[in-house]
Amino acid sequence: QVQLVESGGGLVQAGGSLRLSCAASGRTFSMYGGWFRQAPGKEREFVAAISWGGDTTYYADSVKGRFTISRDNAKNMVYLQMNNLKPEDTAVYYCAASYSSRGIGRADGMGYWGKGTLVTVSS
Repeated sequence: QVQLVESGGGLVQAGGSLRLSCAASGRTFSMYGGWFRQAPGKEREFVAAISWGGDTTYYADSVKGRFTISRDNAKNMVYLQMNNLKPEDTAVYYCAASYSSRGIGRADGMGYWGKGTLVTVSS
């Protein structure tokens, strides 16, 4: 069993930065970590993902060049550094994890989820 807990959300002005953290516990060895987001009235969408070793990362086109995913396996943590935030980045951000890279960019490809943290970007 794997548990994921997000933190770091909040209110920020456009152009600002936030860093989200995801604390993992349980059988986390070799897991891919990822972030998804869901805005009001919209479907949950992929944001970023990272391999266990941290050598492979994946990003949605909408966040490339602005967001950076990273991890610290010694601390069982996955991070999402978000820079140059835009109002359209406003959403609940969810940490997710999977033992497989198959379907890494799809919500149905991730087996474990946190409860989410709200990010609000004001214009």
